[in-house]
Amino acid sequence: MSGARPAQGVRPVLSGLGVAFTAYLAVGALLWTSPLAYPVVQVIAIAFYLVTTWVCIFWNARIESTPDLVRSRFGVRMLLPAWAVVLALAVAAIVPTASWVAAGPGAGENDYATWSLGAVGALMAIVMVRRRPWAAWAGVGLAAVAAMVWIGLPSALALGVVGAVLWVGVAQLLSWLVDRAARDTARLTELQRDASQWLASQEGMRRERRTQVQRALAVAGPVLAHTIAVGGHLDDTERQLARLAEGTLRDELRGAGLLDDDVRAALSAARGRGSVVSVLDEGGLDDLAPDDRAELRAELARLIEGARSQRLYIRASTHPDIAVTVVGRSASDGGEDTVDLWREFARPPRDGRMDATA
Repeated sequence: MSGARPAQGVRPVLSGLGVAFTAYLAVGALLWTSPLAYPVVQVIAIAFYLVTTWVCIFWNARIESTPDLVRSRFGVRMLLPAWAVVLALAVAAIVPTASWVAAGPGAGENDYATWSLGAVGALMAIVMVRRRPWAAWAGVGLAAVAAMVWIGLPSALALGVVGAVLWVGVAQLLSWLVDRAARDTARLTELQRDASQWLASQEGMRRERRTQVQRALAVAGPVLAHTIAVGGHLDDTERQLARLAEGTLRDELRGAGLLDDDVRAALSAARGRGSVVSVLDEGGLDDLAPDDRAELRAELARLIEGARSQRLYIRASTHPDIAVTVVGRSASDGGEDTVDLWREFARPPRDGRMDATA
């Protein structure tokens, strides 16, 4: 999908920045200016943090179904799996406490003890970008509570809690702005596509009308020119030719979708036998595949060739089951019109052949 191409270039850059920043925070936790009470605990906490953070960055995202007009501009929404959310919340609950335990008494406000506040803020910003806002704010809350317990509220606010809140808030704002821009872009793309399709359909209709007019002129033009030349004084043969031209012209204007060379020839032959033929296309063949349309026209041509009705009515409608209906009427011995031909051509299924039923 073309919308995914920008993400393929942007996502690796953002992932690389996330890895570099979280690694920087972890290195700060290893720069001890005084001996730690429990250095092993610090190392384990850092390892747990890095593994969890990088899992949240790199773990494959799944497609999230949304009620939006279309998907995000980047093709998929980067929804973090539930188990990774639990892992991130575990880091927010455990790593800050582990850092202060590792630092020991009296060292709670040192950088290697308070690094976890910035680290949790960075992790929760990643969780926010991965479309888990409630989990991100919950993680910041867990880290803030731990900080207040260990170093008090003023020190917690001064040494990292405010920064963590700002990071997560900015991440949520940027995510919202990107989503809004993506929806607007997608909507504009859809409108442009609809406009292009409308223009293409209009151009197709204009070409079809030009073709019909040219065909009509080819059929009726000579007859009209001769009629004008003789001042309307036509003999019987010329009148018959004029009626045939008139019927052919009506067919081209009202039933073009039903016509091909064989159907046109069959209609001309039927009129030559004295039948009155009416053809009406209401779009019944527009949704048919080209092969189905060709087969239906071939069947229709054979039916018209064998018809001997005095009047033929051929209609293609948008009925869900019937594509074309042919009705023939003739005068009976009593002088009343009776139906002597009734044929319905069933609309062919997607994977089937066209069927005709009497």
